[in-house]
Amino acid sequence: MQKILLSLVLFSLQIFALDLSPGLSNASVYFISPLNNQVVENKFIVKFGLKDFGVAPAGIALDGTGHHHLIIDSKLPAFDLPIPADKNHVHFGKGQTETQVVLTPGVHTLQLLLGDYRHIPHDPPIFSKRITVNVQSN
Repeated sequence: MQKILLSLVLFSLQIFALDLSPGLSNASVYFISPLNNQVVENKFIVKFGLKDFGVAPAGIALDGTGHHHLIIDSKLPAFDLPIPADKNHVHFGKGQTETQVVLTPGVHTLQLLLGDYRHIPHDPPIFSKRITVNVQSN
């Protein structure tokens, strides 16, 4: 009986084990614009750059690809779970490489994190340096 129970527990753990999509150690994601410490108006364009990796929409399981997530005024999320979807974690699951952002006046941080077809970061994770923008009122 104990062997059966142990087998069921181990099987359950395998079901819930999450295989992370492989990243590349030389891959990088970065901001084309805005630049770090740039002064911007409250509505501005953010352009994403990606090197040594490809872009594919969410739901498409293709090695060497992912899609962008813009992290606004927040720390990076856990790397072994799906990236949250809220006002601080903006998903670009259609494969977009730029967006228009509207922020309140003040200092804000931006960071990019690439997610796989399931919105889960790769292993190793591919994320940008965190930048700061100073949003001026129009």
